[in-house]
Amino acid sequence: MLSVLLGAVLVCAANAFYLPGAAPHNYHKGENVDLFVNALTPMLSSSDDAKLKSLINYDYYNPKFRFCEPEGGPKKQPESLGSILFGDRIFNSPYDIRMLENNGTCQTLCIVDDVTGEDAKFINDRIREDYALNWLIDGLPAAEMKIDRRNGDLFFDMGFNLGDDDEPYHEAPALNNHYEIVLRYHRPTPDDYRVVGVLVWPSSIGGPQEAAPTCADTNTPLILSETETQTVRYTYRLTWNESDTPWATRWDNYLHIFDPRIHWFSLINSLVIVIFLCVMVSMILLRTVSRDISRYNAIDLSEDVQEDWGWKLVHGEVFRTPRFPMALSVMVGNGAQLCAMVMVTLVFALLGFLSPSNRGSLATVMMVCWTLFGGVGGYVSSRSYASLGGTEKRKNAFMTATILPTVVFIIVFLLNFFLLLAGSSGAVPFGTMLLIVVLWFGISAPLSAIGGYFGSKHGAIQHPVRVNPIPRQIPPPPKYLRPWAATLLSGLLPFGAAFVELYFVLSSLFASRAYYAFGFLALTAAVVALTTATVTILFTYFVLCAEEYRWHWRAFLTGGGSAFWLLAYGLFYWASRLSLDSISSVLLYLGYLFLLVILDFLVTGTIGFLASYWAVRRLYSAIRID
Repeated sequence: MLSVLLGAVLVCAANAFYLPGAAPHNYHKGENVDLFVNALTPMLSSSDDAKLKSLINYDYYNPKFRFCEPEGGPKKQPESLGSILFGDRIFNSPYDIRMLENNGTCQTLCIVDDVTGEDAKFINDRIREDYALNWLIDGLPAAEMKIDRRNGDLFFDMGFNLGDDDEPYHEAPALNNHYEIVLRYHRPTPDDYRVVGVLVWPSSIGGPQEAAPTCADTNTPLILSETETQTVRYTYRLTWNESDTPWATRWDNYLHIFDPRIHWFSLINSLVIVIFLCVMVSMILLRTVSRDISRYNAIDLSEDVQEDWGWKLVHGEVFRTPRFPMALSVMVGNGAQLCAMVMVTLVFALLGFLSPSNRGSLATVMMVCWTLFGGVGGYVSSRSYASLGGTEKRKNAFMTATILPTVVFIIVFLLNFFLLLAGSSGAVPFGTMLLIVVLWFGISAPLSAIGGYFGSKHGAIQHPVRVNPIPRQIPPPPKYLRPWAATLLSGLLPFGAAFVELYFVLSSLFASRAYYAFGFLALTAAVVALTTATVTILFTYFVLCAEEYRWHWRAFLTGGGSAFWLLAYGLFYWASRLSLDSISSVLLYLGYLFLLVILDFLVTGTIGFLASYWAVRRLYSAIRID
């Protein structure tokens, strides 16, 4: 969570932006309109007490769903790297849709006459887990029209239910086998038509499945028997509605902000925290430190006052090489690489390049940025290692380039294994995994080595004071300055600045909801970065005043303290918003949460360490040492 953008004017930028340079598709009357199907995902309903019941995605053409297939079999559509990583599996479909044709005509898609009891049980279990179908027409997701109860606004909720398990169908779920498809179109010219909205109302029509379809609600739902084989007929009806919505703003109905006051409250709360911290740190630096420096540098002082005290006592120890300088510098280098990736990704998001219309663009940009910023990580790690007194430069360059990608790859590989065991379509294909390995170890690692070379060439940062040959004794610190206490206390403020926005981010990651408030996210990230830096400087000053000169690791832990609160909040989110029954879903959630915590710890820890390093150098360069 890092940004250096003052994006106040871009808070709502993502609402009306579409991918710059993308051209709309102009249809002519009678032209074929392709309907693509995506993986089925668990849906989080809009009720306040709703819980997500699974994290497993399933292919639309999973044999157990028994959906209608196109002639010649389903054909996979090309997807971006990010789209694949986010679980998209897009195929063609047998739906015959032609612009402005078959308006209001009931059509049979297919009749499946051998749905077994085993298939029925699989489908009923997915209905109980609130799975949703995801269609795409002209890049727009099919959605259900809903009303925001808070303000009465109409919006499009992406995806629609596989079936109905609410009362009176709680014991025996009803399968939705009929779809009322409403396609909204806009006419920029008399002969051109553009799709600007896709709405679907699913329903369950029971009764005899072999009779001629009427698409009329019979008040008799289709209940699948889990003990015998039965027939299912899938039908649909198209309705064409002309709309005044232009193509450029067709996503506005989909990107609905639920109560934007929550985002504003989060920002105001965060800004108050930051202002308070900045004022507090400024008072310390401008008053206390300035007074200390003036006292230390005074010439005509009495013998008693000339004795060193406070943070000046450790001037000969403060730049002593810490324990495990290799590990610390590698973590700082990888954290700097992640910071650069986050900053550039947020810039692309604020400029509109990461619109939901470009599926998977967010993950793709993050992967590419991570790869290209390998040089940043290598350079920062190498210079940090040299400044900390390290001498094994080649080992440092190798560890920086390989440790984090290896850890992430192991975690993702294990999660992928669990997805394969669960039969999920979200499992990353072998070819994609191989591409990621090539990106990381074939491009990022050499760039990291080049960055490490230039970092070693520039050498260590010059310190303003010398290090004493014999280390001094360290008195017992106060309880609140002990490492774990300081880590948890310092992490509370940055976490408090971001926890409201964190809810929406977790809902986007785990509940398949599109996240588009990148303006709010950028401002929140900037506030978190500033809060982390100021809090870490504050605690480092307190540590030095307590004559504790081993501040390097403490600064990194203090800066990364918000990651531990992120872990606690993730567990709270699991208890309050998830109801995961399968071991696979539980392991997936904990694995992804652990990965998020590691990345957040590296980013915020790096911010804290670099801010403290800068402050300590400025502090000790301002005093005169005899």
